[in-house]
Amino acid sequence: MQSLDLAHHIVDLVEDRKAEDILLLDLRPDNIIADFFIICSGDNERHLRALTDTVRQDVKERYQKLPFTNEGKAEHGWIVMDYGDVVAHFFSPDRRDYYRLEELWDAASRVMLRIQ
Repeated sequence: MQSLDLAHHIVDLVEDRKAEDILLLDLRPDNIIADFFIICSGDNERHLRALTDTVRQDVKERYQKLPFTNEGKAEHGWIVMDYGDVVAHFFSPDRRDYYRLEELWDAASRVMLRIQ
């Protein structure tokens, strides 16, 4: 399984579940943490939970892969799922604005895909 295939699959899943402001960042060739970051927003706790549950279940069924780690909670407005080469971040709008994760890298030169 290629990490780019997994990243695109996760983007498709969260887009189908109505995630907002989906961003796929290509971190290669630096590969400090992962090859790809996915950042998206959910409207509320229930939406964030649905997004992460869908990703976990579908990736498990399709790729037989679980995240190495799962941090954060929907009620705190931030969840990260680490699949090794692909790391998916799920934020409430206020937590995303607070953390501004996109600004840690030169996002403009690293954006592979943006769905608003």
